[in-house]
Amino acid sequence: MGGRGVRDASTVRDLLPVLWLCGPSGVGKSTVAWELFTGLPGSGHVDIDQLGMCFPEIPSDPGRTVLEARILGDAVANFAAAGANCLIVSGYIDSRRGIHTEHLRQAELTVLRMRCDQPELRRRLEVRARPGEQVDLALREAEVLDHSGLTYSVLDTTGRTAAEVLEAVRDRWPSPPARQPRGWPHPPRTPGEVLWLCGATAVGKSTIGWEVAERSRRAGHPTGFVDLQQIGFLNAADARDTGSHRLKAANLAAAWAAFHQQGARRLVVVGPVEHSGQIRLYTEALSAATVMLYRLHAGRDQLAERIRCRGLGGGPPIAGDELRGQPAAVLVQAHEAAAVQAAALEHASIGDVRIGTDGRSVVDVVNEITRRVGW
Repeated sequence: MGGRGVRDASTVRDLLPVLWLCGPSGVGKSTVAWELFTGLPGSGHVDIDQLGMCFPEIPSDPGRTVLEARILGDAVANFAAAGANCLIVSGYIDSRRGIHTEHLRQAELTVLRMRCDQPELRRRLEVRARPGEQVDLALREAEVLDHSGLTYSVLDTTGRTAAEVLEAVRDRWPSPPARQPRGWPHPPRTPGEVLWLCGATAVGKSTIGWEVAERSRRAGHPTGFVDLQQIGFLNAADARDTGSHRLKAANLAAAWAAFHQQGARRLVVVGPVEHSGQIRLYTEALSAATVMLYRLHAGRDQLAERIRCRGLGGGPPIAGDELRGQPAAVLVQAHEAAAVQAAALEHASIGDVRIGTDGRSVVDVVNEITRRVGW
């Protein structure tokens, strides 16, 4: 599904340039995509895995690649409206069918399949040793991709450093020119229940939110999960939308509409918000849904410990993590900023419900949230 119909020149000019770096685990696609994004003003970025977190999967879409492509298609239009010059995508593709380009009608798509020889790929996977990552399964997937017959351009990363691979990608994909923002699409009106967990940095939003979603799924309710940070990466200054909240709200509405079409009636959202004007962007984008905003709160000591753990590598490796692997001085600054943020949220009484987390286990907090929400 990598082909496209013929378009005239004016149509191509209206499309947003999209670079998709794909390949198996361990080839460096996420690292290179992030470095490319942060070094390219006017670019947007999304990891495709972050778009399709709605479970259980439906039988007709194993791996959720169709779901992800549908949401990405809407996200392309939203990034263009937010002023992006291009969008850089990283992540898995269907190794047999390829990318579902029928859902990417507003994208001028370039696909670069990254690969690595098996011995080196095994070494990379064993060195990084991510929890839950199955090395043999990743190696089999790499072999399937190498023999898939997909016609995408290939970049061999064997024997190359991340910096060398980054330069090779830049050579193949020159920086797109600046573009004028498009008009914002009208958000879909999608009913359902949306639980949004907000709070200061490192208060536990993602960990607790994921467990709430998991508990809902185990109870038999198809449930979606969205991390707002992961759907709003935009390397462009816009004083009118600090934090890219309008972009995040538009992408959230697109994801929720797609999840709902696959049977979900519950959505867990995690992400920060600072004032009522930002909240309004999300509630307007989700105007047909019941949105419940719960604010998690932690004191200074608890935030310090959680930031220290994040700095040591706690939590899943995700794009844009500003704490993982940072030196102590940076973590101290992050702690001060988080404490100030928590105090400001407390003073403003942000949220419909405040949940204190000091001295409590994840299970205890999840129990309280699910009881209050009625899930």
